[in-house]
Amino acid sequence: MRFDGKTVFITGAGAGIGEATALRAAEEGAHVVVTDVDREGAEATTTAIREAGGEAVTHELDVTNADRFHDLVQATDEKYGLDVLVNNAGTGHPPAYTEETDAETRDFVMDINVNGVWNGCHAALPIMKEQGSGSIVNVASLAALYGLPKQAVYSLTKGAVLNFTRAVAAEAGPKGVRANAVCPGFVNTDLGRQHWESKEDPEAAKQAMLRRYPLRRLGEPEEIADAICFLASDEASWVTGHGLVIDGGFSTS
Repeated sequence: MRFDGKTVFITGAGAGIGEATALRAAEEGAHVVVTDVDREGAEATTTAIREAGGEAVTHELDVTNADRFHDLVQATDEKYGLDVLVNNAGTGHPPAYTEETDAETRDFVMDINVNGVWNGCHAALPIMKEQGSGSIVNVASLAALYGLPKQAVYSLTKGAVLNFTRAVAAEAGPKGVRANAVCPGFVNTDLGRQHWESKEDPEAAKQAMLRRYPLRRLGEPEEIADAICFLASDEASWVTGHGLVIDGGFSTS
């Protein structure tokens, strides 16, 4: 199995892509550290893993709390080791033109999407560099590559995540540490559904969105989880600094 005997630390693992990644990693033999600001959601993921015969522990974590992030990563390494970090926790914002977006919204999204990823890498890199191995996968977005109208802050943050991933890969590669990102299109999660549910006619908005995808459907969290686990595993041992686009063909149209 891909992660037999390894520890995979995942943020935002209480729902959506993070939950699916935690379940997939556990299926592949990982001891999964399930973290989320929503402790109840994280505990539900951990319970599902254990009921399926896997190994997992739950920790409540606000990724914007750098000290807490550092302490938890350090404690994980001391008790289980640290092989993979998946920086998945993220948030969006209601559609709005740039000039209509207030500073509070900007700072809130920046804090989670950018500082949260920074905090995770900042905590994990010393450990991984010292041991001479490790894999980091950051969850970016198709918005890192295509500016989405009325999603300026989200696009800003995900672009930052992608380029930060490249910088980490360049720095940490000589120490045996890899860093990659996934760039999903719209995925069937609560965050993804916000983009059409906020419209006057949600169903019409959803259908208009689907027509932009050659596969004529949204992605599923499990499909993104598969890609994350590939990048995190030794199967991708010569892949680093890469942003893997997973978008049902959106970028071809």
